[in-house]
Amino acid sequence: MTSLSHGRYCDEVARQIDLLRAALTGADLSATVPTCPDWTLAELVRHTGGAVRWSERLVATRAERDIPEEDIPECEGPEGDDPAALDAWLARTAELGAETFRAAGPDAPVWSWSGDHRAGFWARRMTHELLIHRADAALTTGAAYEVEPDVAADAIDEWLDLVALAQRTDPDDSAVELRGAGRSIHLHATDVPDGLGDFDGLDGLDGLGAEWLIEFGEDAFTWRRGHAKADVTLRGPLTEVLLAFYRRRPLESGRVEVLGDRELLDFWLERASFQ
Repeated sequence: MTSLSHGRYCDEVARQIDLLRAALTGADLSATVPTCPDWTLAELVRHTGGAVRWSERLVATRAERDIPEEDIPECEGPEGDDPAALDAWLARTAELGAETFRAAGPDAPVWSWSGDHRAGFWARRMTHELLIHRADAALTTGAAYEVEPDVAADAIDEWLDLVALAQRTDPDDSAVELRGAGRSIHLHATDVPDGLGDFDGLDGLDGLGAEWLIEFGEDAFTWRRGHAKADVTLRGPLTEVLLAFYRRRPLESGRVEVLGDRELLDFWLERASFQ
């Protein structure tokens, strides 16, 4: 399910990069990223900007197969870790990504590693790639981290879709273990009103809410938006639920509550992934 418009995704690609740049202002780019401890901030920047540069080339060329990163100009960013050069590279990356995705439209045929071979897939994927890695940067530098409610809700939708994709298509992925009939997980954003009246006009929340039910079956799991009792509930402000569900903030942070079978939620968090 895609709950935001293509134009909104294009806007968010540019906006999330701008917010990432702001989070990096004055930061020590050699600092280790606690949520991605194999990376420094500079390496996080190169990974994140490189992902947008790569997907932009796929869409711009209407690629029918993958394009190696070494064949994409400036995919790895400028030489050295000069903050001004990296910032300028990110700024240009924002322009390229947003302009190319917008010009292509959502339905242009493009290769992807998912079952969705349209440009719209990449605009959505890069929105949330940027959203989560902006969290990594903010948690490293101490910058503020806020997310629009409809974007945060769509990020959870997409994450569930991606974990389900891994479960269906990769027998070696740990997501295949997310099964066993009769178990369920509920995500509940406490700062989104039940009637959603305060969020009228936001693409991803009208009529859908900010609650999710994940149900384990014999061979796989399924999910849907909605309120229901479950074996375990993860509840808190929507942004905090997003960060905990993406394993960016520990459950013990005091910002979310876990009600019920904590072991089941840990089981999910340890295995939910996509390669």
